[in-house]
Amino acid sequence: MDPYKTLREEAFEANSEIPRRKLAIYTWGNVSAFDPAGGVFAIKPSGVGYDALTPANMVVVDLDGKVADGALRPSSDTDTHRVLYRAFSGIRGIIHTHSAYAVSWAQACRPVPVFGTTHADHAAREIPCTAMMSPQAVQKNYELETGNLIVETFEKKRLDPAHDTMVLVAGHGPFCWGKSAAESVYHGAVLEEICKMALLTLSINPLAATLPEHIIRKHWERKHGSAAYYGQVSR
Repeated sequence: MDPYKTLREEAFEANSEIPRRKLAIYTWGNVSAFDPAGGVFAIKPSGVGYDALTPANMVVVDLDGKVADGALRPSSDTDTHRVLYRAFSGIRGIIHTHSAYAVSWAQACRPVPVFGTTHADHAAREIPCTAMMSPQAVQKNYELETGNLIVETFEKKRLDPAHDTMVLVAGHGPFCWGKSAAESVYHGAVLEEICKMALLTLSINPLAATLPEHIIRKHWERKHGSAAYYGQVSR
């Protein structure tokens, strides 16, 4: 009996969503699913195409980076995932892709401004972009330092990972997370669309202003606030 069966299936389904949502081609992305009780997460195997994935070949890794179960090598981004799981309490899934629009903003080393209500529905502030990683950090454990860079950015900007679920790593690409692996993919897809809209906005009007704060707050609060009224009420 496989004690990680459910976790592997969650990771498999989430990774299978990457090509469905057109967030990456070939092997350009990965998702992990975290079990906090067991202190392990299941993640895509390194270099394996999405059409070759199965629940069985998801790799289970602990928070020290040791493979707990699996015959294949885990994603090369595994150390970034484990840094984020250690640092950001409450997250249960992480996605990293090289989706075109999000990567374009990351390569430009620019945060994504809140130009409209679509953005404000999902994030009440600009999507942060980290600083460029230093030469000294690159010479260490690159993937571990990528996670550290994200954590440092959130600490410096006083961001709350429970609400700020998206980040761009300068020169690299996006990382998103959520309360499940599936939710992390949702946030990854939303980020890609927000980045696309922002780029189109600037192409139409390079001097476009950001959305006024009172409208940003309204759209965020109606969906996420204590008196939120978006969606259906559970009965």
